Amino acid sequence: MHEYIKKLVEVRFGILFALLTLIYGFGLGGVFGGFEDGIKGHLKAKAQNVLDTKYNNDETKMKQVTDKSWVYFKRAHLHANGLGTSALALIFLLSFLPVASRLKSIIALGVGIGSLGYAMFWMFAGLRAPGMGSTGAAKESLQWLSIPSSGLCIFGLIAVSVLAVNCLFRKGTNGPDAQSSS
Repeated sequence: MHEYIKKLVEVRFGILFALLTLIYGFGLGGVFGGFEDGIKGHLKAKAQNVLDTKYNNDETKMKQVTDKSWVYFKRAHLHANGLGTSALALIFLLSFLPVASRLKSIIALGVGIGSLGYAMFWMFAGLRAPGMGSTGAAKESLQWLSIPSSGLCIFGLIAVSVLAVNCLFRKGTNGPDAQSSS
């Protein structure tokens, strides 16, 4: 097995989740492009079912919530593409750092799962809001997903950054002040 592939195998599960995040993001874009009207109709129908109980027959408020739900759908698409790409770049960088394989694997997995989870959080919030009568209530009901997944993304970014800076700038055999053998 080639040396580069061996390095990537150490972080393969993180790569898998980062790629799934990108597939999810691109897939959402395709679905939105093909079925936007149907999706918006579904959101409106969910809100109509609870117009009297959750919205007190206030159609303006209902429209605000369903419009914001659509914004959350688009946010899910954008987060998936941005976080999936960022996760993949972080994981690739991590794979080449002189760090214990187990640590690399754990950090990569966290970044990958975090990116997918946070993108999915926005989709779930958009789906829940019309039936709950509030985007705020929908987000609060999904804190169990948003907080850990965003935390994994942030932790992964910080961990890779610290490891990379340590590796690239420390004095010694691997840093910039290392003695050249030529």
